[in-house]
Amino acid sequence: MPEIIFNGPAGRLEGRYQPSKQKNAPIAIVLHPHPQFGGTMNNQIVYQLFYMFQKRGFTTLRFNFRSIGRSQGEFDHGAGELSDAASALDWVQSLHPDSKSCWVAGYSFGAWIGMQLLMRRPEIEGFMSIAPQPNIYDFSFLAPCPSSGLIINGDADKVAPEKDVNGLVEKLKTQKGILITHRTVPGANHFFNGQTETLMAECEDYLDRRLAGELTPEPAAKRIR
Repeated sequence: MPEIIFNGPAGRLEGRYQPSKQKNAPIAIVLHPHPQFGGTMNNQIVYQLFYMFQKRGFTTLRFNFRSIGRSQGEFDHGAGELSDAASALDWVQSLHPDSKSCWVAGYSFGAWIGMQLLMRRPEIEGFMSIAPQPNIYDFSFLAPCPSSGLIINGDADKVAPEKDVNGLVEKLKTQKGILITHRTVPGANHFFNGQTETLMAECEDYLDRRLAGELTPEPAAKRIR
């Protein structure tokens, strides 16, 4: 897959990019875990998510947030990383102006950034939040959550305890016009050690069902730009 460098708000950003053969294919952006705790775009779960979307014909991008790998800048506690993600989406869209829809998938810290990006970009029609951390990060900006998506976590996660994730899910499920799907991987910790295959099988099943027109409310709520 092509290595790419594109301009971000704090300097150059490094990524891996795979365009679809279809001009109007949807875009998928995959966001990695916390930069200060070893998170990079080469994280195994991030790579597997990238490959999952690529296999299904998406134009796909994963990239290193500022300060990681060859990406310039300094860690910015989420605000700058959200700007990085927005710039990444802008960059892909500039190359694929016929793409009308987008998905965002994020793992851990990346799930928090991904959900914030979702709030700002009406073209994002689906999301995957893997092991989000509502016990650490404030998700109150999801008011309302604009798109249907998947939240998935392990029931042995001590970094993001199950009760906190369940609280986030229950809050989002009260909204009308979207459908939040929640999956739990039994015995999995925050890193899904030994459980990556199970995690990816759940993500693939969800994506395939969404692409088949399932797991969204009927009729689908219209989004206002």
